[in-house]
Amino acid sequence: MVTIVDTLTRGTDARNERPRHPEKAHRPDNPVQRKPQWIRVKAPTSPVYRETHDIVKKNGLVTVCEEAGCPNIGECWSKKHASFMILGDTCTRACAFCNVRTGMPGAVDQSEPASIGEAVARMGLDHVVITSVDRDDLDDGGATHFANVIKAIREQSPSTTVEVLTPDFLRKDGALEIVVAARPDVFNHNLETVPSKYLKVRPGARYFHSIRLLQKVKELDPSMFTKSGIMVGLGEERNEVLQLMDDLRVADVDFLTVGQYLQPSKKHHPVLSFVTPEEFKAYEKIAYAKGFLKVSASPLTRSSHHAGEDFAELKAARQARQGF
Repeated sequence: MVTIVDTLTRGTDARNERPRHPEKAHRPDNPVQRKPQWIRVKAPTSPVYRETHDIVKKNGLVTVCEEAGCPNIGECWSKKHASFMILGDTCTRACAFCNVRTGMPGAVDQSEPASIGEAVARMGLDHVVITSVDRDDLDDGGATHFANVIKAIREQSPSTTVEVLTPDFLRKDGALEIVVAARPDVFNHNLETVPSKYLKVRPGARYFHSIRLLQKVKELDPSMFTKSGIMVGLGEERNEVLQLMDDLRVADVDFLTVGQYLQPSKKHHPVLSFVTPEEFKAYEKIAYAKGFLKVSASPLTRSSHHAGEDFAELKAARQARQGF
């Protein structure tokens, strides 16, 4: 099975050693805080990590694990877990937390769905997660490409379950319906932070549009699992996090992830606090009490870390709640 990890933590583009966010250089310089012991991870060294790296490169694929510089890449790639980021490596938005390149993307690679389907089959994956950059330049925000990738995976690896982590498709009428009609097993869209932080952290998005997007997935297909994630440590108040949980439950979201924000570089939004493991445990307990089927909350939790294992637990939780 495969997982995806998507916290954005790398500071420069290793391919050409230039800043990945020249437009963010006007932000005040903020020192990158020293990480506490509980959030440090070992550098990847295993032979399986290298094997996974070679498979990804041989197929010419982009992974958010690398693009986002995720701290869990060593663990995931050592288990042949990887993520696939479609629609290129350049995003049309410039969120203050994100380390993916910002700019005008190139043309959509129409051969990408087949390449991903082939890689999934070759790696023998039980569960795969597909995410993308924002593509506000496309009429459908990339929804048709998502659907084509899902179709290619189903054709080449029919037993693989598919999870998508989509953009918000803001002002893209009909885009959500295209993705839902392709019937991914899990539909994930991250809120990222509480609404009071959107202006500084996620200025191109709209909080209640994202809530409505997740709610509409359930209206279109009540059987589809829905999922959303946030980062903490951005200056949010505890009560704001609890209200966000309530908003997601009103939208009938099944699965919530909560992880620590890590500052990619001094040009990005600063880490305003490191939330302790005990605080994460408290968030997890409260979220379960509010009715989520599955909750993952810890310093190193990322939106789709352990996605395959979590999907199995999600299905079991629904069956238990429904009494069969």
